[in-house]
Amino acid sequence: MKNSTLIRAVGITSLVVLLAACGGEAAPPAETSRPVKTIVIEGAGGSGIREFPGRIEANRQAELSFRVRGTVNAIHVKEGDKVQEGQLLAELEKTDYQIRVNNQQAQFDNAEKNYSRATDLVASGAISKMDFDRMEAEYKSTRANLEAARQDLAYATMTAPFAGVLAKRHVENFEQVVANQSIFTLQDVDVLEVKVDIPERLVRRITPRGTDESASERGDVARVSAYFPQNPEQLYPLALKEVATKADASTQTFEVTFTMPAPADITVLPGMTVSVRADLSSMMASDGSVLIPVAALSGSPSLSPQVWVVDEDTMTVHPRPVKVAELEGGSIQVLEGLEGGERLVVAGVGALADGMQVTLTRAGEQAEPRADEQRRD
Repeated sequence: MKNSTLIRAVGITSLVVLLAACGGEAAPPAETSRPVKTIVIEGAGGSGIREFPGRIEANRQAELSFRVRGTVNAIHVKEGDKVQEGQLLAELEKTDYQIRVNNQQAQFDNAEKNYSRATDLVASGAISKMDFDRMEAEYKSTRANLEAARQDLAYATMTAPFAGVLAKRHVENFEQVVANQSIFTLQDVDVLEVKVDIPERLVRRITPRGTDESASERGDVARVSAYFPQNPEQLYPLALKEVATKADASTQTFEVTFTMPAPADITVLPGMTVSVRADLSSMMASDGSVLIPVAALSGSPSLSPQVWVVDEDTMTVHPRPVKVAELEGGSIQVLEGLEGGERLVVAGVGALADGMQVTLTRAGEQAEPRADEQRRD
């Protein structure tokens, strides 16, 4: 009994000591700064310059092949050669095709003579109309066979359908080939195509809104040019050729095709990369609005749209009400509340509070920006 009382006393004493140790004032928690992902938005009066990666393709390209089978007998050109329309490129062994022409010619000559004689005989009643019809059919059949044999002989010779450069040769001399097998890749590189994948919200701005001269005077046509890494200051004007009407299922971008004359000062070949610069300034300043990522938008307690602006002097965030308009892909148009140059939080806006201390995420920790996005730090 005494032992249990002693144990109880020790326990009570320990508890008292523990409570006394905790009875002092708790140390205030260390202030923490929340890391945030941000962008600096461009105002309506900004440069309006957008850049996209592009790829060079030939304005015209054809895979040349023989329409008949045979053995390649002669190749008269090599890869990289410039050829003219109608120039001889390659030939098949023609012996078998010439023999067939000779055979069909003999059959046709015989059928033609029989038909000529039958024409006189049927008029005098010496042969029946049935015999005459048979000879006429044979004459027409052999004539068609002769024409087909001559055509096959002609198909054993390959000529260039248009002027261009032989980008690739797919076979060698004395190689057996089948009909429609690729022999050469011919490209017209006097005019080049520049293909660019452009986000939905910018397609309408880069595409001319009219084809008349007044559209250019109104500033409705974006000025688009290309430049190459070796000389970024040298711009080559581009002309719009076509715009895909269906977006890519994975990227939600539209393929836009421009054309440009082949530069005389540098070598540009299909398959090379190029940068495309679009000046949208004349079109973006018309409504005074700015575009921000949808992720930067949140709702206030009254459910009104707002954004979180970073005060870079105090490194705190503050909500700012905005007036929004239409949604354009992953961005939304802001009509009022932003002037441009503000730094907005674009990730985790639901966890922010007015006056909260924040730290900017380093550039290396943020996602790589797409060509169509605003400038990110």
